[in-house]
Amino acid sequence: MNLNGIGAIVTGGASGLGNATAKMLAAQGAKVTIFDLNEEIGVAAAQDIGGLFVKVNVADEASAIAGFDAAEAAHGVARVLVNCAGVAPAARVVAKDGSPHSLDVYRKTIEVNLIGTFNMISKFAARVVAAGLEGEEAGVIVNTASVAAYDGQIGQAAYASSKGGVVGLTLTAARDLAQHRIRVVTIAPGIFLTPMLMGLPQAAQDSLGQQVPHPSRLGKPEEYAQMVGAIVANPMLNGEVIRLDGAIRMAPR
Repeated sequence: MNLNGIGAIVTGGASGLGNATAKMLAAQGAKVTIFDLNEEIGVAAAQDIGGLFVKVNVADEASAIAGFDAAEAAHGVARVLVNCAGVAPAARVVAKDGSPHSLDVYRKTIEVNLIGTFNMISKFAARVVAAGLEGEEAGVIVNTASVAAYDGQIGQAAYASSKGGVVGLTLTAARDLAQHRIRVVTIAPGIFLTPMLMGLPQAAQDSLGQQVPHPSRLGKPEEYAQMVGAIVANPMLNGEVIRLDGAIRMAPR
């Protein structure tokens, strides 16, 4: 799909992987709307790329509808959706003090990472279908899973479950939406230099990077965005989960 003049939405686009993706899409001529809960940095991020910011809770149906309404009013029906919004709590199934994993934390993680992703997919696709667009492809959806979906570490029960759900959703959603000419592809990143990791000491960042076989470093958000661009550009890429991880396989801890 040629991005020039196309409406695109990036959830979690205020920072990290989402922000790098929003910049890439805008640089290729897309009219980008950022969905995020962080209004302060989200507004600045949107202004930086000449786009639109809308405060959206991806797991809330009314918030999602309002967000899509605002994006459509500004940029027309979006034809590209990139789901980067997510949370990553750390907690063992049973803590060292013997207490069980918080069910509220587990539930919220599933709601944001999995239900939020599905909420965005279904709302986006319904609008693309209603628009009656012509051509070989009407829309492209790119989701964000994680290598934790396959190699969940100690303390990642909630996170790995949610990302495993995104992996499982990918092919089914692609098959559901094929008749409407909407592709669905998921990226499963390894260890990337996101704002969370940027807060770690340099020695800790280097240690994490050395776990990656090649290249032995943390992934750059721009490299995630590059993969998004490749997915959007290639019409035969559909229903697949792509590990973007430098060949890492995560150890238990």
